[in-house]
Amino acid sequence: MSSGVLTLSPVREDSPVSTVRFDGSRSWHCSQESILIYLQAPQSSVIPLRVLESESIASVKLRIHKFAVKKPKLVFGGRELARNNSLLRDYGVGDGNVLHLVIRFSDLRYIIVRTVSGETYNFKVERSRNIGYIKQQLAKRGKDLSDVHDHKIICDGEELDDHQLIDDLSRENDAVIHLLIRKCAKVRTKPFEKDFELSIDAPLVKEKDGVCDPQIVAGTLLYKDPWIKPVIDDRKVELSRVISELIRSASSGLEKGNLPMMSSEGTGGAYFMQDGSGQKYVAIFKPIDEEPMAENNPRGLPLSDNGEGLKKGTRVGEGALREVAAYILDHPISGKRLDDEAGFAGVPPTAMVWCFDTGFHNSEPCDYVPKNFKIGSLQAFVENNGSCEDMGPRVFPVQEVHKISVLDIRLANADRHAGNILIRKNEEGEPMVLVPIDHGYCLPENFEDCTFEWLYWPQARQHFDHRTINYIKALDAEEDIALLKYYGWNLSPECMRTLCISTMLLKKGAERGLTPYDIGSIMCRETIHKESKIEEMIREANDAALPGTSEAVFLETLSEIMDRHLDRVKII
Repeated sequence: MSSGVLTLSPVREDSPVSTVRFDGSRSWHCSQESILIYLQAPQSSVIPLRVLESESIASVKLRIHKFAVKKPKLVFGGRELARNNSLLRDYGVGDGNVLHLVIRFSDLRYIIVRTVSGETYNFKVERSRNIGYIKQQLAKRGKDLSDVHDHKIICDGEELDDHQLIDDLSRENDAVIHLLIRKCAKVRTKPFEKDFELSIDAPLVKEKDGVCDPQIVAGTLLYKDPWIKPVIDDRKVELSRVISELIRSASSGLEKGNLPMMSSEGTGGAYFMQDGSGQKYVAIFKPIDEEPMAENNPRGLPLSDNGEGLKKGTRVGEGALREVAAYILDHPISGKRLDDEAGFAGVPPTAMVWCFDTGFHNSEPCDYVPKNFKIGSLQAFVENNGSCEDMGPRVFPVQEVHKISVLDIRLANADRHAGNILIRKNEEGEPMVLVPIDHGYCLPENFEDCTFEWLYWPQARQHFDHRTINYIKALDAEEDIALLKYYGWNLSPECMRTLCISTMLLKKGAERGLTPYDIGSIMCRETIHKESKIEEMIREANDAALPGTSEAVFLETLSEIMDRHLDRVKII
């Protein structure tokens, strides 16, 4: 599935004076630093855009936003243009370059279903829902439509698979699709700006080389093996009760024919998993082969040419490991997690799993059993009231911001923005809760892309309370490395160094009474090309180290350098 289809009138290159701006207005003359770039959106032709080399990323995104594109993301040269205050030329964007545009359009389509007997059914269906879902909804509402296995959907004379998405059927303007329900019932579906119809008749269960494709038959998918199972290298590892229940519930949903639903957000494939009833979401599944710049990425991003992810110091295909690591290292306030105990920062329960490949994105069809499974992270779905993007930061409780700052500093998070902090509003009178998600870019091999949006929130300039300081004092990077190894992830030497250095900085900073802002500012770059303070310290330690110096001696040298620097920081 793509994030959307974008259509714009092209820029005329023969115009001697002015160009067409992205918002459709004609204005500024082409200055000497004016360049022409091209935006490549999923399922769309290339879109020309006249910009300035000195234009900020925020300015470019704002112009895209004026075209009713919500939360646009730009990718160039295998790197996300995430720093809004940086300039296009800071990222090396020049005349004639192509930027990949990841966009989100309105998810809902309004559907009206009419039967030959005159009955009418109204639905609001997400773009990412599929034909099988429409069958299920009709079966729940219509007395004569309960036998969904007797139906199949035909569009323009061609049979549509149950896994085919609504988004795939509603792309063309004035598209009309006919839906025949058993005895040629007629359905008219109406998107917000388009009209179309559908058609259903008899069932079909395909079989390839003796392997059944998962099809809905009497409400159950035809498959006998476990739908979702944990990836465990060591049999000594016992799943907690909360993880076991998470896997069981999501697996039950697949068994009952409740297929995954792709999220319209993000740069990789992320799927909402339903429970057995099909009435609620229980988990989010992120396959490793659908990560940004991976082989099956559904957002139209190019393959990584060197294996590096969208953030510096990360690798394509390791995002799921980092998601799980964030949960494992989010220790409870008591120190060691006891079964269902929540972590200090509240990272939702997350596990690495095998999942039967049904309803996911594939560039190539699956022809044999080994390819019928996907590996990825399975994270508990969190009921929420939106994200921190939806309101001003001043309303957030100080402790909620501080708990996330501790997690991000520890893990050197390279992708913390307001959109991946969820908001949960409890009963009236109870404080708001912030829930951190999306940790696929934590524990990078270097600090180049560390970004913390909370750095600019007022709560970040307030001091940690005693409870948080005591929690920080108890952290131990070496124990964390051993814990990750126990759960199956042997960190690279570079990632181990990152965890040791970030934990060292957090502990030393908290001991001196520094605020999250003070510590975070040491880790994050002010601009793309200017090293952060922590990078300068690491470089100094490397210069001081003799050839063949052990890692332990290097960290001791860095510790002394860090002490000198932190002692010069003024405490307000």
